[in-house]
Amino acid sequence: MNQGIYLSVIIPAYNEEDRIARMLDVVWAYLKRQSYSSEIIAVSGNSTDNTVSVIKNKMDRISNLSVIDQKDNKGKGDAVREGMLNARGEIRLFTDADNSTDISHFDKMRPLFDQGYEVVICSRDSRDAFGAQQATSQTWYKRFLGQAGNLFIQLVVVRGIWDTQCGFKAFREFAAEKIFSQQKIPGWGFDIEVLALARALGYKIGMVPAYWINDPKSHVRFSTYFQVLYETIKIRLNFLSGKYEV
Repeated sequence: MNQGIYLSVIIPAYNEEDRIARMLDVVWAYLKRQSYSSEIIAVSGNSTDNTVSVIKNKMDRISNLSVIDQKDNKGKGDAVREGMLNARGEIRLFTDADNSTDISHFDKMRPLFDQGYEVVICSRDSRDAFGAQQATSQTWYKRFLGQAGNLFIQLVVVRGIWDTQCGFKAFREFAAEKIFSQQKIPGWGFDIEVLALARALGYKIGMVPAYWINDPKSHVRFSTYFQVLYETIKIRLNFLSGKYEV
């Protein structure tokens, strides 16, 4: 039962004490202006800083905010999974704590859900969605690794999506529960896994353009790109060995 909640916003927040307060304010300001009911779920993967305390201090002013304080840190994918499966909304959206893709992008997503899409994602690549733009370009090596990695991802498991990694994706309630209950990748490659599952389950995936602002404090590191490629192979092997119910 979603108890009348239309939109759930899930924010993975590992060691985000410097950014999470502002992020929560931005999301709350947006949601207050909407006619539908909503909730915000912040998920801390056993943060070692004051992230959870900062979130709890916001709960007095933000009435629809809750926090899940995980006892271990398995990765961003695991945090998003727990948020999705504990959410109550008809639509369940996850977004990064750095607000690199502003919450107002949901305005572009909602019409696609009204048209019958089960999954709607933001993309930073104009080949996915006309008008996609990056306000500040990433470093050259991140651009190179991202492009090379995407070609590998398309070849191995998810064809036709040029930006699988943008941290702003939304799912209908039944699609979220079907997909995330089967999620096996706890790390950065989870985006690829959930899109591959959505495809395999026959869900219609819509894409809207992102206006993306790079945050130099991103948790993405050089080694992350190779982790994602490794996890992409694991996803392919999971499909081949029948580990998903599709």
